[in-house]
Amino acid sequence: MAISARHQLLSDSWTTDVEHLEWAIGRFKADPNAANTCEVVFFEVEGDRHLHCNVTHRHATKTVTGWAGPGHVHDGFVHNRRFRDTPQKDMIRHIRDMVLAARV
Repeated sequence: MAISARHQLLSDSWTTDVEHLEWAIGRFKADPNAANTCEVVFFEVEGDRHLHCNVTHRHATKTVTGWAGPGHVHDGFVHNRRFRDTPQKDMIRHIRDMVLAARV
């Protein structure tokens, strides 16, 4: 399983958090036998103070509590979540749970 992360931020308000989150995502221990690539994208929406996070898997996964989706996109199946006042360690846990969600 390959896991990648990137961001498309409109401001600097989430930059430090996103750098830490991307570093943590790079350390996730995925099952090497799981053939389900995963991309995590962080972004902001103009006029919205939340940090948005999309997790896209090539194959459908179980939905994790707190995440919207799945939506079917060109690259697979996407789940989305917003963060605002969530402690960073909890953000990492929520993202890890979605990244490593079991296939359906």
